[in-house]
Amino acid sequence: MTEQQPADSHWPRYSTLPFPAYRFVPGHAPHPRRHPLGHSYGQVEQRPSPFPPAEWWRSTDYLYGIDLYNFAYWWESHEVFEGLWHAVGRDTEQGQCFQALIQLAAANLKHYLTRRIAAENLLLRGIVRLQRVPSFFMGIDVTSLIDTILARIDQSHLEAPLIHLVMESPAGRVHSQ
Repeated sequence: MTEQQPADSHWPRYSTLPFPAYRFVPGHAPHPRRHPLGHSYGQVEQRPSPFPPAEWWRSTDYLYGIDLYNFAYWWESHEVFEGLWHAVGRDTEQGQCFQALIQLAAANLKHYLTRRIAAENLLLRGIVRLQRVPSFFMGIDVTSLIDTILARIDQSHLEAPLIHLVMESPAGRVHSQ
């Protein structure tokens, strides 16, 4: 099995943190933390810091999680978003968004592993969570993201789309971050 690849290798980066040495795929590569050959083996697991949703652009963890997701490090992005989810509270509006991002990353990984039903279920659960947050949240045009995911499900294209972050709401969009 070849390593998964980003949908667009020229997509903008939002952080300057380096990517891991490889993209982890369960059953196909050494577990990043548990295996001695893992890319994060022996490293202290960082706990992401919570941040106010309106200041998303200041969170290195969030921006790095988005980069990991967009560049097909889905397991690794899942880990970052899960840390943020726990940091902000699972049932908060922000927690709902992080859990949706976790589900989108997991859907991409399932799609890559050709587990169609699991990928579709994760996408649908992610949509439900995204519907619980404002239409523009933490730099994400949530309405557009939901519409794109639904269109892909209708076309049986079950890889979740890339996430483009913008500094202001679509009506007052100033520039991309």
